[in-house]
Amino acid sequence: MTGVNREIHLASRPDGWPTGENFRLVETEMPKPGPGQLLVRNQYMSVDPYMRGRMNDVKSYVPPFRLDAPLDGGVVGEVVASEADGFAPGDVVLHGLGWREYALVDAGSARIVDPGLAPVTAYLSVLGMTGLTAYAGLLEVAGMRPGETVFVSAAAGAVGSLVGQIATLKGAARVVGSAGSAAKVERLTALGFDAAFDYHDGPVRHALKAAAPDGIDVYFDNVGGDHLEAAISALRPHGRVAICGMIAHYNAAEPPAAPRNLALLIGKRLTLRGFLVGDHGHLRDEFVREMSGWLREGRVSYDETIVDGIENAPAAFLGLLRGENLGKMLVRL
Repeated sequence: MTGVNREIHLASRPDGWPTGENFRLVETEMPKPGPGQLLVRNQYMSVDPYMRGRMNDVKSYVPPFRLDAPLDGGVVGEVVASEADGFAPGDVVLHGLGWREYALVDAGSARIVDPGLAPVTAYLSVLGMTGLTAYAGLLEVAGMRPGETVFVSAAAGAVGSLVGQIATLKGAARVVGSAGSAAKVERLTALGFDAAFDYHDGPVRHALKAAAPDGIDVYFDNVGGDHLEAAISALRPHGRVAICGMIAHYNAAEPPAAPRNLALLIGKRLTLRGFLVGDHGHLRDEFVREMSGWLREGRVSYDETIVDGIENAPAAFLGLLRGENLGKMLVRL
């Protein structure tokens, strides 16, 4: 196959908030698969908050993006050429080389998915890493039990919206969510949250107290900052926090101040635990089985915000950091 492939490269490392100048659209020669490889025409790619950390040249749990090279991330696409056993043209696969229109993928890094089971985008959201993050974080990391009260920040996002619904399905007594606009608050109510509030309307601690006057047992943290501080105050004895992300701090030029009430962890005997979804792969089969059933029965809903064109992938990523998405932010290639 001949032609031109378009990729988004990291042109420079941001200082604080990224801008469009940190990215570059590059045309490259169409790659050809060698032994054990696939050429995949990427269809939908994911942009995720964790990618902001990879733009910095710092040691972390994943290597930083390289300058003058394509970024990467979750993507689903169609095999157009195969030099690997078990894969044929027409197969739809999930892999990790997004931010480009065509990808040369080692067969061991690709997984065939069934487009008849769900829309292909679902494998980047509700049936993929996003869904497993919500499931594992709530049930294994935080250990939510029936009858408990759960608070979720960034609850209209891809992960948060699923956390709230899973909590309800697993018997939570009350589920509270925070979001960044009145429209998102309305959407949370439609998804079955018992209470929701716009964090722009006033101090989070006041809004959380009004939404959960008797306190909370579990906090699923996607934000950090004032949300984490408010949750620590609201948590009942032996409460648990699953720390999935802290998007409030990702673009800060200065290190954030720690929550001012950390001493409450002692008397309340609280547990705060950060986690990575990659540590919970043993739950994947259970999660897919259970989530597939909920989807078939119409008991779980999920939202997607789709931006068209590889050239608009940086704008989609920046929009995600500004909270412009409802549910999962995807780029259609």
